Amino acid sequence: MISDVREKGSYLEVYDEKSNRISRMLAGKLELAAVTGSFFVVMHDPYIEVYDEDCKRISRMLQGHMTIRSAAGKTFTVNHGSYIEVYDENCERISRKNA
Repeated sequence: MISDVREKGSYLEVYDEKSNRISRMLAGKLELAAVTGSFFVVMHDPYIEVYDEDCKRISRMLQGHMTIRSAAGKTFTVNHGSYIEVYDENCERISRKNA
């Protein structure tokens, strides 16, 4: 279970609830955007990518004009133009409403 994801030098490091490092990956041009207990979301222009605690990519989608708002449970929320959209960890849209 992910407790925290930190940028350290040129890496993103994933930590558990006991502050033990679980895994790490080269950050490169990745921008950490949101973290939940089971995944974290990064912006990797032109994509939004979702990774698990082992830094294995679960899914990705084109960013378009989206910005990450937050993540909770098994979902993350984005602003997309005048809409607020909720996606699951597989980048499948669950809901969409006017902001």
